[in-house]
Amino acid sequence: MNLSNLKPAVGSTKNEKRIGRGEGSTRGGTSTRGHKGAKSRSGYKRKSGFEGGQMPLQRRVPKFGFNNINRVEYKAINLDVLTSLLEKNSTTTMDAAYFVANGLASKNAKIKVLGRGEVNAALEVHAHAFSKSAAEAIEKAGGKAVTL
Repeated sequence: MNLSNLKPAVGSTKNEKRIGRGEGSTRGGTSTRGHKGAKSRSGYKRKSGFEGGQMPLQRRVPKFGFNNINRVEYKAINLDVLTSLLEKNSTTTMDAAYFVANGLASKNAKIKVLGRGEVNAALEVHAHAFSKSAAEAIEKAGGKAVTL
């Protein structure tokens, strides 16, 4: 078997419906478009969301709030997670690449360290943002909270 003798399964393909080829084809005349109306004309293009004059769904559903285009999304990592990582890997320097390697953040994510949990060891944590309580807890344990 090779590419030159491959064929589709029997009955899986049909001949294309040829329209507009004269009355003898039984598909001449209006060419399956029906009589009159926008869809029968050449150049007709359906407007997306058009519902035949009925108020379209996107206009009749109530809208509220707004999306702030300047919002910065952070991946939150708590102090108890840092402590468990310390026990597992015994490294005291944690940066973005370290979090990505351990599956806590994606490559382009901004990281924020939050204050749930406790830190007992002196950690040097590099992140894009820290909550006040997290920064205080890290520095109280003798570590450094470095903002990227």
